[in-house]
Amino acid sequence: MERKEFHAFVSKSKGNESNICQICAIKGGSVVYEDCWRGFTAEDPVNVNSVTKGVMALLAGIAADKGFISVSDKVMDYFPDYQVKRGEKTIYDVTVRHLLTMTAPYKGKSEPWKKVCTSNDWTKAALDFLGGRAGITGEFRYATLGIQILAGIIERASGEKLIDFANKNLFIPLGIPEHVIHGDSSKEDQFDFFMNKGPRKNEWYSDPQGTVTAGWGLCASAKDLAKIGDMVLNEGRFNGSQIVSSDWISGMLTPFRKLGERFGNMYYGYLWYKPYEEREVYAAIGDCGNIIYVNREENVAVGVTGTFKPMIFDRVEFIEKNVLPLTL
Repeated sequence: MERKEFHAFVSKSKGNESNICQICAIKGGSVVYEDCWRGFTAEDPVNVNSVTKGVMALLAGIAADKGFISVSDKVMDYFPDYQVKRGEKTIYDVTVRHLLTMTAPYKGKSEPWKKVCTSNDWTKAALDFLGGRAGITGEFRYATLGIQILAGIIERASGEKLIDFANKNLFIPLGIPEHVIHGDSSKEDQFDFFMNKGPRKNEWYSDPQGTVTAGWGLCASAKDLAKIGDMVLNEGRFNGSQIVSSDWISGMLTPFRKLGERFGNMYYGYLWYKPYEEREVYAAIGDCGNIIYVNREENVAVGVTGTFKPMIFDRVEFIEKNVLPLTL
């Protein structure tokens, strides 16, 4: 499809494309394609859901580059004041790498959203969920709230609130607007944050302690996401500056395991996906079709944002079929 035809296709879609707000593609360091729909401008931030996790992997890399943390560190080394429950032993063996690869063990069969998201300290509440009698099994368990612990680790290790750490070390160096914490975390506000289909501020959802919600809640434009992707594409460099070390980017993108059908049989590194075993394509993926898509074969990075719409997990095929031809 030509650009006008594609714009009309997304505009009129009643299917998976009906919630797309923005698409931006960067190739060779320059924006080569950009478009907006549904009343959004190119600068309007959108809640990018679990793409936030991919950003957290980069912030963990920056913290590691600065010597604040190591992937082999034990999680509990950062929380000496946390009172471990009687009889709990597994929690002492959990490392930062377990958090990054989603192989940390957790109690119970499902995430205690209500308990954590109504608590005064979401990091502490997430720690209450970590561990269990089964020990370290290496089983992949997608746990959004577990990444909250990673946020707490970076804050304690760096001595900064994560929003400040992110602004100083990632957002501002990439030319992404400075972000603020959202500020409210009531049940009603959380519902509105997910369901509201209007533009948001340059903000990041936060708990009552002012700690960002690490598994979701970052608001960004498609251009912001494409900039992050372009930095990943160039092994951590952006406009001549090394934002994240190339060693961290390499480790982050290296497949740790192959996932099942629920995750499209993709491969998983440090909170980033590798859709194909034999191709240099990577992605940070969030619900509602939000995505940072990185293709080293074509030297292109694509950001896509979308408002709330259930059952849209990724747009890799959509990008490769429809967007990549528009970047040529």
